[in-house]
Amino acid sequence: MTEKTESQTEIRPKTKSIVFFHPDLGIGGAERLVVDAAVGLQNRGHKVVIFTSHCDPAHCFDEARDGTLDVRVRGNTIVPPSIFSRFSILCAILRQLHLILQIYLTSELTALRPDAYFVDQLSAGLPLLQLLHPQGRIFFYCHFPDLLLAQGRAKWWKRVYRVPFDLWEQWSMSFADTIAVNSNFTKGVVARTWPALARQKDLQTVYPCVDTKPVRKSDGEPLWKNVKCLLSINRFERKKDIALAIKAFAGLSKESRQGVRLAVAGGYDPRVAENVMYHRELVELADSLELSNMTVGTLPTAAQVPADVEVLFLHNVSNVLKETLLASARLLVYTPSNEHFGIVPLEAMLAGVPVLAANTGGPTETVVEGKTGWLRAPDAVEEWTVVMDTVLNRLDESERAAMASAGVERVKKIFGEEEMARRLDGILDDMLRVPKESSRTAPLLFAAAAVGTFGVLAAATARVLGLA
Repeated sequence: MTEKTESQTEIRPKTKSIVFFHPDLGIGGAERLVVDAAVGLQNRGHKVVIFTSHCDPAHCFDEARDGTLDVRVRGNTIVPPSIFSRFSILCAILRQLHLILQIYLTSELTALRPDAYFVDQLSAGLPLLQLLHPQGRIFFYCHFPDLLLAQGRAKWWKRVYRVPFDLWEQWSMSFADTIAVNSNFTKGVVARTWPALARQKDLQTVYPCVDTKPVRKSDGEPLWKNVKCLLSINRFERKKDIALAIKAFAGLSKESRQGVRLAVAGGYDPRVAENVMYHRELVELADSLELSNMTVGTLPTAAQVPADVEVLFLHNVSNVLKETLLASARLLVYTPSNEHFGIVPLEAMLAGVPVLAANTGGPTETVVEGKTGWLRAPDAVEEWTVVMDTVLNRLDESERAAMASAGVERVKKIFGEEEMARRLDGILDDMLRVPKESSRTAPLLFAAAAVGTFGVLAAATARVLGLA
């Protein structure tokens, strides 16, 4: 990755018109990346417009509703998001095709005169986009192969149903001029999943970013006086392996746990069965390990928790509460294995908190062993306990300060919003420098897209008529 010192002397390229396509501009990791990318490129002087099939002002990031970004909702009048809570992927594909056709037929796309397209999550519409605008350059951001994320493939008919979508995903991605991924870990997964595509395309790694100039709403004071805090921030999902943090904490001696609290914070929706069940399992685990515990949901109630509560579960952490927890934490315990990237470790390091994370996936690219934190095998619980004990009882203030400084410096240098925007801008420039031949295969592309569409519809029909 290019160093910051080079970007300070770079010559800014001419203004570009960049059109973004994103399926549902709500609140999530993918949406945060899209918003950050759009804002970053806009701050570099480019014209940016985001098209999406859905954006609820009550459930989106501030930049998408306060006028910072030009967000336009299109392609949402014919196809619903799902049909009887099924066929979500089919509906998403048809909604994207509808969106592209709508803005093309109304000349809205032509009026923008886009130099490049930024598409993420859903690649199905790329062949149609190239057919309608052969000279447009397409940048596709692959957060993770959808075929690996799809759930419920245990039954044979579900695997059969997914075949057309999996084939279309790989085929349609080949129409991108550039494909980027969120980490080198994901890059390896993509290469193993689609080796032919990886040979055809030079996969680029563009790390997500964090705001390195946040407006701090908390006062920076610890939430609890005379309590040392170990912090876990993750959604209440089994794949996040929060149980690992509780088991490692229980491995500390009773003396070492005196005046220490493990705060387990994260997203929790009472309507989501897994959230409810996993929280219950974690409470039962803490009980079985004889760890006193409590569950709260707000900052005021969290502040009133008795000092003898060893494990505190916090539901639906607001930004203010998260900042307050980070200001209170001695260590962030990040337990997911094979995480695609992981933004929470960056937030912790930016706050000067060292990180203990699994030595798999994205954290191996963000956390530096012994300098900004520690990486340990997820099945070696006792090693996690040793790190916790080291942080609580063995690190002196100078060592703690050095790790905090190293973490802040690393995030600002490599994972800041300006660095991501500069990186994206450079990739788009490289795409635009290469002449693109006029497409002479439009009829073939159209026919292929039509065959793909009919194949998907046929699979859906078969699912309805007899495979349910």
